Amino acid sequence: MTRVAPDAEVRDVARAAAQWLALLESGDATDDDHARLQDWRSSDSRHENAWQKIQLLRQRFSAVPAQLAMATLDRPDLARRAALKRALGLAALVPAAWLISRQLPMDAWRADLHTRTGEHRRLPLADDSWLDLNTDSAVNIDLAARQLTLVRGEIALNVPQTSSLTINAPYGRIIVSRSEVCVRLNERDCNVSVVSGSVRLQPLRGPVLVLNQGQQVSLRATGAGSVTAFDALMPDWRHGVLMAQNQPLGDFLRELSRYRSGLLRWDPALEALRITGSFRLDDTDQILALLAASLPLEVHTRTRFWVSLTPRNIPPTEKTG
Repeated sequence: MTRVAPDAEVRDVARAAAQWLALLESGDATDDDHARLQDWRSSDSRHENAWQKIQLLRQRFSAVPAQLAMATLDRPDLARRAALKRALGLAALVPAAWLISRQLPMDAWRADLHTRTGEHRRLPLADDSWLDLNTDSAVNIDLAARQLTLVRGEIALNVPQTSSLTINAPYGRIIVSRSEVCVRLNERDCNVSVVSGSVRLQPLRGPVLVLNQGQQVSLRATGAGSVTAFDALMPDWRHGVLMAQNQPLGDFLRELSRYRSGLLRWDPALEALRITGSFRLDDTDQILALLAASLPLEVHTRTRFWVSLTPRNIPPTEKTG
């Protein structure tokens, strides 16, 4: 089994973000500290991504209401102020620890292969088989047992020979032989799409089923969902392309976010706009520029890793006479 060392740099970045947050929450940060934090954030996309994540988590995990905190800090009682600062520090450490574990979960840390956000890897396996890993994905490989285990994200497996390879997923097993299949692990299900040939599925619950070319299904803890069709000939992430056919813009942007580091936000008014096109995933900034050129929206870039989309303001027609 091929082993890949854990990406210690990812954990170091998350830990650094936690230390910056603790410093700011302590109330002892100076103007120079704020400047150094800004320099740290802008120096690397991973820094900004970790900082934005930990800021969002800080809001979720904080047990001290902001108004109460401010009211207490305004009191002259130094003991109260010190106690509250300690409480805020602890509140910051909770999301910090959670971020460090989620930034690259332990199973993904130990995975044989994994990709970063926006990265795509293609690797040859035995018997002329090929494995593709999509953005932010992790997989374990055991060729002696002829099986893969999807830990995180999305993979595509092409097995041209009769000897099968099995993909283990949290909601079942996918047996691949003389076929190509894409498997995407979501929070509550696992989507299986057959690009060519046919595969055999063994859900955790329910009967075994065969899925043919152009068919897809979601595996859940309760079993397999309904089999639906998709265009197996349409280019997709395996070819570095993100496709949209009259798709709601909100759905398109949620998918695009998987390939970008940092935060991508948009006004809810943009959700229902429709988008059609084929977009290269190697430049997501260019995709946003194309959206702004073809749809009534504006792209606001605070930093490269903090981007917001808003409806375009159309100036009123000037009246004359």
